[in-house]
Amino acid sequence: MNILILGSGGREHALTWKLAQSKKVNKIFIGPGNAGTSESGTNLKINPESFPDIKSAVLENNIDIVIVGPEAPLTMGISDFFLNDPELKNIPLIGPDKTAAQLEGSKDFAKSFLTRHGIPTAAFRTFDKTNVTEAPAFLRSLIPPYVIKADGLAAGKGVVIVNDIKEAEKEVEAMLAGKFGAAGQKVVIEQFLKGIELSVFIITDGISYKLLPEAKDYKRIGTGDTGLNTGGMGAVSPVSFADSKFMDKVTKRIIDPTLRGLSEDKIIYKGFIFFGLINVGGDPYVIEYNARLGDPESEVIIPRIKSDLFELIEGVANGDLANRTFEIDKKFVSTVMLVSGGYPGTYEKGKSISGIDLVKDSVIFHAGTTRDADKLVTCGGRVLAVSSWGTSMKEALQTSYRNAGLLNFDGVYYRTDIGFDL
Repeated sequence: MNILILGSGGREHALTWKLAQSKKVNKIFIGPGNAGTSESGTNLKINPESFPDIKSAVLENNIDIVIVGPEAPLTMGISDFFLNDPELKNIPLIGPDKTAAQLEGSKDFAKSFLTRHGIPTAAFRTFDKTNVTEAPAFLRSLIPPYVIKADGLAAGKGVVIVNDIKEAEKEVEAMLAGKFGAAGQKVVIEQFLKGIELSVFIITDGISYKLLPEAKDYKRIGTGDTGLNTGGMGAVSPVSFADSKFMDKVTKRIIDPTLRGLSEDKIIYKGFIFFGLINVGGDPYVIEYNARLGDPESEVIIPRIKSDLFELIEGVANGDLANRTFEIDKKFVSTVMLVSGGYPGTYEKGKSISGIDLVKDSVIFHAGTTRDADKLVTCGGRVLAVSSWGTSMKEALQTSYRNAGLLNFDGVYYRTDIGFDL
């Protein structure tokens, strides 16, 4: 089998690294990939959002299965593009169609879906320019802090949490005035839920599903969960409070009703579903859905899959996922993300990276790297993820931090407290 993986981050490197271990996989192509993916496959200079370029790559390289890493191609309708193209329609694509991808692409769609199907989530209302005058009254009905979200995709920056009601009113107006571009044409205001977050993942063929390892990621740039939001500064798996009792609630109250709801709404969903959850006093609530695997969660959950991940991918492609088995490693895995100085704000690229040859007992997943002649250099905000196994979370983190200290580039920064709240 020849596989094409779309994307260029740590998630795509983790997928490439794992699928390269499968005896069923012949060649892996990554578009556009990074310096790390090129070690296990062939990088192609294609934009994941340029569907004609993807078609050319699929046909030229005899691709048998396409796996979509990031959300943008999914919400743009890449699955529909394949299904409606005579030359591509028989090539399986792992990822939902445009309608199903609205679970991530539109917060209003997701919240309406959750409410309609009785799945636990925060109370909310959606506003646009036609009813924005009603927003202050709804804000006053809530207990602060106030959670304000741009409806569409805003590169992880479209959520604002404020304590002052006047500031909240201004934020609603700013979003509708174009603060996040087209993503803010609608604004969702919702009740603040206090608790601890976790990420839960399944893979589904539209009929049955397999529950993948759960993870907890750390979004804020600063120690103690302070500062600006990022794409993710690290993650751990398993999550201590996600015991069998809690996960049974997740399955019965959230995962199963989600799949039933998709079926009732006549939405066929094939691919990964990421449930962004919060544990409120022992009960799970949905904060958000994502229509793909998370990052940096992929860098801890994929290393915990002991068996052949391609078995599950093939199960989705063939529609026989229920017959597939897979094994999860009981060990802990942690990942620590090394980022460019200035991230998530402005940062410089092209910084020379050293120390990778010194790393032992960890896997380095590349997130924002490229080759400049023979040099490995930075080309993104999040640069490298250091993933390690351990018999405890502490042991896994110690190994990740020991190896993170061996890596260097100008302006390198990483959080030193991943897993602190567990």
